[in-house]
Amino acid sequence: MPANSELIDTISLIEKEKGIDKETLFEAIESSLISACKKNFGTSQNIRVAIDRDNGAVNVLAQKEVVEEVEDATLQISLGDAREISLEYVVGDIVEIVVTPRDFGRISAQTAKQVVVQKFREAERNKVINEFKGREYRLLSGVVERIERRDVYVTVGDTELKLAPTEQIPGEEYYFNQRIKVLVLDIKDGGSRGPLIPVSRSHPDLVARLFEQEVPEIADGTVVIKAVAREAGHRTKIAVASLNPNVDPVGSCVGAGGQRVNLVVNELNGEKIDIITHSDNPKDFIAAALSPAVVLAVRVEEGGKSAKIVVPDNQLSLAIGREGQNARLAAKLTGFRIDIKSYTKAMEENFIDDTDMLGETEEAVSVEAEITVDEAQYAEAAAEYYEYDDDEYDDEYDDDEYDDEYDDEFYDDEYDDEYDDDEYNDAEGDDHKQD
Repeated sequence: MPANSELIDTISLIEKEKGIDKETLFEAIESSLISACKKNFGTSQNIRVAIDRDNGAVNVLAQKEVVEEVEDATLQISLGDAREISLEYVVGDIVEIVVTPRDFGRISAQTAKQVVVQKFREAERNKVINEFKGREYRLLSGVVERIERRDVYVTVGDTELKLAPTEQIPGEEYYFNQRIKVLVLDIKDGGSRGPLIPVSRSHPDLVARLFEQEVPEIADGTVVIKAVAREAGHRTKIAVASLNPNVDPVGSCVGAGGQRVNLVVNELNGEKIDIITHSDNPKDFIAAALSPAVVLAVRVEEGGKSAKIVVPDNQLSLAIGREGQNARLAAKLTGFRIDIKSYTKAMEENFIDDTDMLGETEEAVSVEAEITVDEAQYAEAAAEYYEYDDDEYDDEYDDDEYDDEYDDEFYDDEYDDEYDDDEYNDAEGDDHKQD
């Protein structure tokens, strides 16, 4: 076939821009042309396609074995005919004869184009996989490029990543050109569809990576994130520990005036974050995980991952949380199945022993007689528990936010249960009668 300089130029350009080895492209085109030749011309011969590396000429060569007596003309050639080509041939050698079909130029051009496109895709796929390989569960900053139905496509560099509905924060809204941070999940090879690199905004590790970015003590290894439990869009509990006794792990994560934790909260659009100190003692860890509720007693059941918890009667709702969220997150954080009862109920049922009580509890238990805990007392108890000072606590949980979260859930419902209007009126009526 005539020279094809255009093919040579195209392959050279691909090698330069995409980094695909030129010889790899030549071999791929030759292999595809063999299949195309047999398919279009129905040949049963052993053929080889050769592309001239200098001028791009394509030739189809039939490979025949040199024999004394020909039995199959498509696969064999006589010794006499072979020596007409070259006197050096002997029986057993393979002779290559040019058998390029008349219309093979059009077929070779189409095949070459298909192979080049395929190699383009493979190169792009390998480039993306190599770029993100080893970056699983790392934090990336990207820009929302487009939104199709409920899928959000985020561009990181030159790569478009998919944020599926199941990996989005519930209730979070996305818009074009929005800059967001995402967590890379497991990379998968999608075959002809290209690599699948899913990202997430709802994964618990996203919160951990955000703290690593904002807290130098975590980045340098002084403070360690031990566990994270999250209900995306609502609340996260994170347990931290310090390898340096002079460094407060909770204070490091909160920052001066709550600056560090507020940066994380803002990135998560207001998602509430509880930071607690991790403890190797299961009782202390479980008690801390149920904050801001004060825990009176913890019993860790032998031979299992379950625990019995006792809290003051007036803090049962706070310990359980709205729709059970606080208890559910504490269970996820600690890995224990948690059973919570009020102090009065626990005493009636012999739920725990005196040995399960945590420290001095007389003052906490005496509160049951009066039920005088208000918002200020809750804030004070939580601040003492977290080891925050008053200003630091106010920065993280202002009064309005605290009221919104716990007022309806605890003060109204439980207070109404304790002092039912009818019951109160009956009691008042009896007092008047006695007078």
